[in-house]
Amino acid sequence: MSGGRGCRSGIFPLPVRHPLPHPSPLFFLPSSLPKTKSHDPRRRAPAHYNIDYSKRGGCERGNASFGMSVFNLGNAIMGSGILGLSYAMANTGIALFVILLVAVAIFSLYSVHLLLKTANEGGALVYEQLGYKAFGWPGKLAASFSITMQNIGAMSSYLYIIKYELPIVIQSFLGTKADEWYTNGDYLVLLVTLVIILPLSLLRNLGYLGYTSGLSLLCMVFFLIVVIIKKFQIPCPLPEDVSALNETISKMLNATLSHPNTTAVDYSEDACTPKYFVFNSQTVYAVPILTFAFVLCPAFISSPKLQPTAMQGVANVSFLAMFIMYLLAALFGYLTFNSHVEPELLHTYSRFSGFDVILLIVRLAVLTAVTLTVPVVLFPIRTSINHHLSASKEFSWIRHTIITVCLLAGTNALVILVPTIRDIFGFIGASAAAMLIFILPSAFYIKLVKKESMKSVQKIGATAFLLCGLLVMCGSMTLIVLDWIHNASQDTQANGH
Repeated sequence: MSGGRGCRSGIFPLPVRHPLPHPSPLFFLPSSLPKTKSHDPRRRAPAHYNIDYSKRGGCERGNASFGMSVFNLGNAIMGSGILGLSYAMANTGIALFVILLVAVAIFSLYSVHLLLKTANEGGALVYEQLGYKAFGWPGKLAASFSITMQNIGAMSSYLYIIKYELPIVIQSFLGTKADEWYTNGDYLVLLVTLVIILPLSLLRNLGYLGYTSGLSLLCMVFFLIVVIIKKFQIPCPLPEDVSALNETISKMLNATLSHPNTTAVDYSEDACTPKYFVFNSQTVYAVPILTFAFVLCPAFISSPKLQPTAMQGVANVSFLAMFIMYLLAALFGYLTFNSHVEPELLHTYSRFSGFDVILLIVRLAVLTAVTLTVPVVLFPIRTSINHHLSASKEFSWIRHTIITVCLLAGTNALVILVPTIRDIFGFIGASAAAMLIFILPSAFYIKLVKKESMKSVQKIGATAFLLCGLLVMCGSMTLIVLDWIHNASQDTQANGH
């Protein structure tokens, strides 16, 4: 549900975000480029990996029309970040959230503009290529590290959804007690990883998983429709009797989550009155959650029929469509639960509604999509690591397996140990997403576009954008870390008493 996707046959780069199944950036040269010598510093796909790029996420080889390009980019943008937007709105208020959402969307479009111009001037089509051309190996490593972090954050968010939602699905089907081991989210995420995700991730050919991104977009559109409908079905104030009926589910969720939700908004006022401006300790997570939702990773959707100006038009239309969907999901989710909304919106419904067939279908669809997406997201991370460690070596199943197992083990440990998905959204949004939206595109533009002087309006704008990105990253990270320290001290005091 959230990073970019790459098509091998691209001409113009369209930076995008990871969708539900988001096959994030693959860092491969387009097949339309002339072949280069082995000493060329531009990165090439290792020969020992085999994937059908022509079928990934609806990306078509060099013949995407304007409409298909809009669909592809929209498909790439839509991701797991949508589940956290209602929580961000609850902690900022409707008016402030809309202001921030508009700002992040505009910044993202400006980032697309910078990357399109930089790729045209710099003669490189991939983030890592641009980084190498601009700053040498440090630039290439910075781009690679940022994209890898973003993809690990995407994988973590998908596994968090499994951890949150699968116990509820099992409870709904079996009617089992909450204290059973197979209703514990930590055990279930490990089991799903071992039985399904690990075998799929070990495959050398992931082409058959390419269409999972189309499934993810359909899932999120279905989810949005259900969110809007439920606003008119769930009364406010939220019925206490329904919560009592769901006591077993609440116990199960407490067993699943080692820390109960202590981040719910408390306005100390009428819980059914929407707020327009809110400032509290959780407001700091709003901007990182939004940047995570719009994060720009390089995808390459091209068409010989489309010029760079048309590709900017594709981005404008796609971002507008995703802006509307994000706003509707955040608004109706917030108006449904108000101060009771949780960091993961779908999870919130389990607290205040009984057995619901529609919500069960949504959960099953989302769980299927994210489970099939994790191997696709893991693929470019493993490829990047393999390239840095042993680019010239032949394919080795041992190395292939070790990298895969280590990545999955680390991500599972992160999901089990980190209390809520909010922390993943916040940390990745404040670090890797800020790098990919603000800092890297502006730095590459300033360095590689030589025809404009530093006193030109374009370079001054890019410099201001770079400084804005540094402010967002440093400010958000500082406030998030301070919030973590504050929460840890409160937990220590509570345990001491």
